[in-house]
Amino acid sequence: MNLSAISSGSRIGKLLRMPLRLLPRGLVLPVLQGPLRGRRWISGASDHGCWLGSYEFRKQRLFATLVSPGDTVLDIGANVGFYTLLASVLVGQRGTVVAFEPLSRNIELLQRHLRLNALSNVTVVNAAVGNRMGSVRFAAHQRSNSMGRIDENGALEVSLVSLDGLMDSGSIALPNVVKIDVEGAEYDVLQGSARLLARAQPAILLATHGADVRSRCCDLLQSWGYQLSAVNDAESIAHADEILARPC
Repeated sequence: MNLSAISSGSRIGKLLRMPLRLLPRGLVLPVLQGPLRGRRWISGASDHGCWLGSYEFRKQRLFATLVSPGDTVLDIGANVGFYTLLASVLVGQRGTVVAFEPLSRNIELLQRHLRLNALSNVTVVNAAVGNRMGSVRFAAHQRSNSMGRIDENGALEVSLVSLDGLMDSGSIALPNVVKIDVEGAEYDVLQGSARLLARAQPAILLATHGADVRSRCCDLLQSWGYQLSAVNDAESIAHADEILARPC
């Protein structure tokens, strides 16, 4: 049941959300439905939809169809770990997950989620991903831990890695699935992954932020032989915020 699809502005949406305000932050709750049903989640870590099982309802179920036991999954922009947990469960003990997240406060919650669920097949990389190896300025969002972004005027300095650089150093295996959600830096992530994507040809779940970066990402992926489809109900790729890219 996709509870998150009920608008918070509607009367029923407001009524359904009222009890959620009473939940104390830090309370450990079971995930109620979906591929992570029965796993444990920390209240207040992110959207309540995470433990309700309705967070990004269609996207998480699509993600579950892309990942198989034994796969290697890269979670770029892991935040507090919803898709990291999902990937970890789906790949099983024979598979591996590498989660990239630049914010220390998110890393702490991500690692707590891994410990709560006794998941040992995840490597956490405390870095942003882009088109080079080095460092970069980063702006954390005051109200949401999911909306920080690379910004030359940002107050924080964080490590920056490229997937090609990590591949060259032998730090990561070739992935089967890559999820990217980086608040506007997605084109740089793709640029810094050109050789890895050419070799591995993984499926890519790409969240785009703005029409210009979406257009540039789509043009680049199509030039590399990827076939694109909209994840949600957009009329066309040109209007889709969430895109699935698969090699032809």
